[in-house]
Amino acid sequence: MLKIENLSIKVLNKEILNNINLTINDGEIHVIMGPNGIGKSSLCHCIMGNPDYVISNGNIFYDKENLNLLDVAKRAKLGIYYLFQNPPMIEGVTNSAMIRAALTSKTGEHIDIFKFNKELKEVANKLNLDPSFIHREVNVNMSGGEKKKNEMLNLWMLKPNFIMLDELDSGLDVDSIKVVLNSLKEYIKKYKASLLIITHNTKIFDYLKPDYIHILNNKTIVKTGNINLAYEIEKNGFNEISKSFKISENKSYE
Repeated sequence: MLKIENLSIKVLNKEILNNINLTINDGEIHVIMGPNGIGKSSLCHCIMGNPDYVISNGNIFYDKENLNLLDVAKRAKLGIYYLFQNPPMIEGVTNSAMIRAALTSKTGEHIDIFKFNKELKEVANKLNLDPSFIHREVNVNMSGGEKKKNEMLNLWMLKPNFIMLDELDSGLDVDSIKVVLNSLKEYIKKYKASLLIITHNTKIFDYLKPDYIHILNNKTIVKTGNINLAYEIEKNGFNEISKSFKISENKSYE
């Protein structure tokens, strides 16, 4: 589904990532871990097409289409979704209006308002959101948990195939994280979506079982393993783990 080849990224002419290689197949769950400020979110921003993140080398392919040539809107239409760590507020625009506009843009078709409202209320109920929530302004005066649930509301309505999750558990209490993760687990099972997750919290692996764990350090992916690598990092930290391996060869992890 997603293939990254020899990718290097610059922000304000400063190199952030260098020679990233990664392959995510249909239905796979990949996790990026690494020290704070190492460039994990930068990779997601680049995949999504944020113009501040300039590709200085390499390519990103999605279903064999070169994303380097596409803007954010076109990438979203292809089925790429980025769940932000800190979702932005949009005053004067309701959740319902934004989702309806996004669906219209994605499909190019007229949206049946009755069918749309019915599905929107069903998803809101699934996320334990009051029906009035869909008429609130996007992320305005919302708690951290409400913002994340709002992102999930968008996800269910837009039905993307490739989802990037940046610190999903940030701002969520115990009850909210269960609701969000169970909902995400249900979505993955129903739509066979692929995930790229950025997290420091291995607790989410109780719900989402990753196929691969990648460690990002020194601007590149330095090690790839299974879920046990994440638990090893949690126990010993990145510094201790880093002493036990050398930087990987240029490789696309299948």
